[in-house]
Formats: sequence, C-alpha cells, structure tokens
Amino acid sequence: MTLKKLLQKLQTIKEDETFELKGWLISNRGNEKIRFLTINDGSTVSNLQVVAKGEIIQKNNLSSLTLGTSLVVNGKIHLTPNAPQPLELILEDISLINNVDEDYPIQKKETTLDFLREIPHLRSRTNLFRSIMLIRNSLAFEIHKYFQEHDFLYMASPIITSNDGEGAGETLLVDDETKDYFFKQKAFLGVTGQLHAEAYAATFKNVYTFGPTFRAENSHTSRHLAEFWMVEPEVAFYELKDIIKLADDLLKTVINNTIKNYPDEMKFLNSINPNLLDTLNKFLENKLTVIEYKDVVKKLMEFRDSFEEKNIHFGMDLASEHEKFLSEKIVQGPVAVINYPKDIKAFYMYQNDDYQTVAAFDLLVPGIGELIGGSQRESRYHKLVHRMNELNISKEPLDWYLDLRRFGYAPSSGFGIGFERLVMYVTGVSNIRDVIPFPRVAGQIKM
Repeated sequence: MTLKKLLQKLQTIKEDETFELKGWLISNRGNEKIRFLTINDGSTVSNLQVVAKGEIIQKNNLSSLTLGTSLVVNGKIHLTPNAPQPLELILEDISLINNVDEDYPIQKKETTLDFLREIPHLRSRTNLFRSIMLIRNSLAFEIHKYFQEHDFLYMASPIITSNDGEGAGETLLVDDETKDYFFKQKAFLGVTGQLHAEAYAATFKNVYTFGPTFRAENSHTSRHLAEFWMVEPEVAFYELKDIIKLADDLLKTVINNTIKNYPDEMKFLNSINPNLLDTLNKFLENKLTVIEYKDVVKKLMEFRDSFEEKNIHFGMDLASEHEKFLSEKIVQGPVAVINYPKDIKAFYMYQNDDYQTVAAFDLLVPGIGELIGGSQRESRYHKLVHRMNELNISKEPLDWYLDLRRFGYAPSSGFGIGFERLVMYVTGVSNIRDVIPFPRVAGQIKM
C-alpha cells in the first residue's frame, strides 16, 4: 500500500496495524535513545514519520543515514490525531537499500529554481517538483478520463509529418546524417495533431490527440518550449459556440477533480502562491466570459499607457501582456476571445461573412495568457484553396487534407490545449520549464 492510500483510509486504520513502506529518507533527527525518520514514497507530497526507539537505533546505525537514502521500513501504526501528522510508524525493522554520496545536491537548505533546472534528473525529489509532477499526472489522467466518458476516440497523431500544420514555418527538420532524405522528401517533427485528427473526426465524429508537439521558435521566455504536449479534440458537426462550451466544461471538470483528489499537493502549492486556490475556485464557480476580438481592442485602447506595446489596433496579434491584462484586470478571470482577424490566424479556420475575421477563439487565463486556441474549420473547398493560395502554402503536401472536403465532409471544430500551460495555471508555477520533467528549449538540451 502506498502512503497516499494509507492516508486516504485514515478513518478505518486501527492502532497497532502493521505497515511496510518503501521510500526515501527526507529528514533524520533525534539522539541515541529516540530518532524520528521522515520518509516519502513518491505517492504524495505528504511524508510518514517513523519513530525508532532503543537498540534498533544503534543496531542499524540510524544516526548516520543521510537525506535521499532509499530504504524499507516495517512497523506498527500509532494514531496521533492531536499531532500535526495524523499517524506515525513505530519502527520494528529497517532495510537499507542504498546510501547517498556526500555531494548529493538536494539538501534541507533552500535551493533556487535556476539551480534545480541544471539537475532535472534529481529535482523531482524536492517537495515543489514532487507536487508539480503529481498534479501534472492527475491532469493528464483526468483529461483522458473526461474524453473517454464523453465517447471520444483517442487517436495517435504522427510525430513525424510531411507538412507544417500551422503554416507558420516554425518546424524542426527530421533527417539522417547522409544528407539524402530518409523519407525521400522533407519531413518535420509535428507542430500539431489537428489536421490528422480532422481526418479521423470524419469517421468517428469525436476524437482527440494527446501527444508531444514541436516548435523551432528561437524563444527564451518563461512561456515557450521547443518540445511540449498538446491536447487536441476534434468534433464533427460542431460550430464555434459548441467547441468553446466543450473547452470550458473540460477545463472545469479536470481542474475540479484534481483539486479534490490531490488536496495535500494543492495545499502545499497554495502555501507558496497564496492566491492559487482562490483563483482556481473562482474559475470553477463562474461562467466563462466570451468577448469579440474587436471589442477587446477597444477596451485595451483605454489602457494603452499600461503596455510596452502601445500601438493597439484592429488586426494586431495580442501580445502576452495584452492577454494577461484582459484576463487579470478587465475581466478578472478566464475569457474566450472570438472572431480574430483572418490575417493573424491559420489557413484552416472558417472565414466569416465579413471577409475580415475567422471563427476562432483563444481562451485566456490570469497569470498565463493564452491557454487554449481553437476554431471552427473551413468546410468549403474553394475557400480553403483560395486561402492557401493567399498565404503561398503548397497544396501538394496537403492534398489529403483538401480531399477531406470532397469526400463527405461534415464541418468540424476543435482546439488545442498547451498541456504545460495548463499545469502552470493549476500549480501556480510561473516558468514553463518547471512543469515538464525534462525541458527542451532553444540553444539547450540536457539529458
């Protein structure tokens, strides 16, 4: 049984029940008569206090055990309802698995995030990263659970593709060292699973992908990675209003379940960022605000002196500072901005009757900015071809995508969630490099 499960069944645990825990030493204090070992098994940010008394201390030389040591402890449960911890383990037997060298970098003293980014293989042993990764795991599980319970098909979109799905040209080339294309043509690491999901939505109606995507952006901000994970549902017969409703319901369900199932981790993260739970609960309790892009521009103009980028006009691509200001100061919560100018959006988005905008939305949240981007897809073959011609997008690699419009196409809509940005939002972490196990960024790759 894990420590998490033990704590979950606290109400049914009896005094002197036997328990075994396999884990790692977090702290070691006391003397030769009584010692208190704090052990964590990775299932929760909470720890188990193990009390050693008498000859077992000298017999196993417990005073010499150092932080990070892996061990197995056996003993009897002692309930302590009036103490900070609800129970402790009275040690009866201990097995040392592996000790720790003196240069072990994770110590009780405070360590900076910059330093921990240099040791990504060890940083998960801190309370902060243990909590982040447990929340990340929960969010991933809840996303899959949500889609499966709503009759979505999980499909594996290819990681290697023959096209740039976004048309932005920020692709990473895949090749071997012979300079003779391995696939006999240019191939790229995928920037989105959306186009392939559209093909499957034409068969299964409700589909989603959840996998790694890649961008060759030479960006060093706290919001960008070269390799990150995307959640991309695609639903046939959906229009823009339907897909926004799905995005809102998905987020609220996933976040609510994670808060409920990981209370200790959320409490710990809230101790670091005291407004975290209030912010998340406000999102869960309130109706999502939906606002037209043109109205956003008008509102931002009223506060132009608050921004570094003061040239606010219809047709601009909202900067991160504009997105955060809108969600944090104007709306004071999550907001879906709809009907963006077509010139700043991807070629596949449905063109509105005004010939200026497309049926797209970005869902913005406080502290992060854009969390979700989605749209209704262009269903008209001639409109799609015309738009590709306008943007000088080669049609040959996307002949299959155009075929979808010719063979029984049912108009579809979908969105993409930058999974790491969702983890940032729920954990309150400000740097995207701290919510993925092994970050890949421009100019640097570790491990």
